[in-house]
Amino acid sequence: MSKLKITQCRAFIQAVTEKALDMQVPVAIALVNAEGHLLALERMDEAGFITPDIAQSKAFTVAAFRSMSPRFPDGLTIQQWFKERNPQMLINASIFTGGKVVVSGGCAPIFIGDEMVGAYGISGGTSDQDEEMAIYAREKLGLAHRPVNDSTPDEVKKHIEELYTKAGISTHKL
Repeated sequence: MSKLKITQCRAFIQAVTEKALDMQVPVAIALVNAEGHLLALERMDEAGFITPDIAQSKAFTVAAFRSMSPRFPDGLTIQQWFKERNPQMLINASIFTGGKVVVSGGCAPIFIGDEMVGAYGISGGTSDQDEEMAIYAREKLGLAHRPVNDSTPDEVKKHIEELYTKAGISTHKL
């Protein structure tokens, strides 16, 4: 069983911070393990006081929903899925988890091989900005947000692509 290591968390935070400084967008970054428990959290100077809570909640949400189904590869898909089916359930999930469920861009799972080992959340910019920072950090560190051997059924992949299209997201492809 693989685990997300604190050294990987620190490197991810450093890479996101590097990109955030370049973009002049202060953020908070959170990383959780596969069960949604906090491993690392950092708030940049000048980031909003609530951004650490949002970043941690984003990471928790991805860990929770991704562990349930490959249908939820990131926060944007989770958001669109609930928007179409049952927005009230999403509100209820946030309430019964003490506000830990937040869906937005800037969050995704982290895989080592085929195993989900954790998730990250970034908060402080727009969803697109948070996503840009995440992509930069993942590429710089060679972290995967999908399993190496993706066994997601084709009909689920098609459904996820449809959710991206409906949400107006052209930057995400399976």
